[in-house]
Amino acid sequence: MLEISILGSGTSQGIPVVGCTCDVCQSTDPRDKRLRTAALLQQNGTTVAVDAGPDFRQQMLREQVRRLDGIVMTHNHKDHTAGIDDVRAFNWIQQEPMNIYARGSVLSAIREEFFYAFEENPYPGVPDINLNELDGSPFRIGGVDLIPIDAMHHRMPVYGYRAGDFSYLTDANYIETNELDKMKGSRFVVINALRKEKHISHFTLEEAVDILQYLRPEKGFITHISHQMGKHKEVEKGLPKGIFLSRDGMKLYC
Repeated sequence: MLEISILGSGTSQGIPVVGCTCDVCQSTDPRDKRLRTAALLQQNGTTVAVDAGPDFRQQMLREQVRRLDGIVMTHNHKDHTAGIDDVRAFNWIQQEPMNIYARGSVLSAIREEFFYAFEENPYPGVPDINLNELDGSPFRIGGVDLIPIDAMHHRMPVYGYRAGDFSYLTDANYIETNELDKMKGSRFVVINALRKEKHISHFTLEEAVDILQYLRPEKGFITHISHQMGKHKEVEKGLPKGIFLSRDGMKLYC
């Protein structure tokens, strides 16, 4: 059985901030308190993270992750990569490098941003990382089989991923039909929608709902939610049957 944990369902544009007086930032509903978007997949004794943003350490602690076998990256924006430095804790516990999987352009950005981890004689204690380039073909990490799903985040190519009956796509505003169809037959689909209004690089709520209704999963979930979307309780009341907003800490099993 595949266990999915939604580590975070928010975005840097939606994190409550000191001094903000909007209804969402002032909400007492825990569903409106969102960490940066990421997910965790656990199957057959293997644990894989999807992205490692600024809240990575907090998310790993909250979920009591004892071992991490790899991280698959969707793209190289900092709200999805800034936590990579914290893999050093797993290096120390597991006594092995952390394997990171991504397309070549993302690996190049990681190598540049975390240059100190790749120096010939690195400073003691820096993250120990193995970079693994994906070419769009299905691949396997331990007991988890993954299929990359190609999409666009404005002009930036991004990967979503399918694992068994679960599909996950964040930070996208365009996807070719042949790539979208890779998600068909999934029991659960998680897809991004930043807000209700049009955005240059993210699906709107209406666009995400249209995609979910095309795919017809058992349940569909919206992630990468900004505070511009509105309160969780109020937005979810207006969604079609079988479609929900994601919430941090949510568990799915398939």
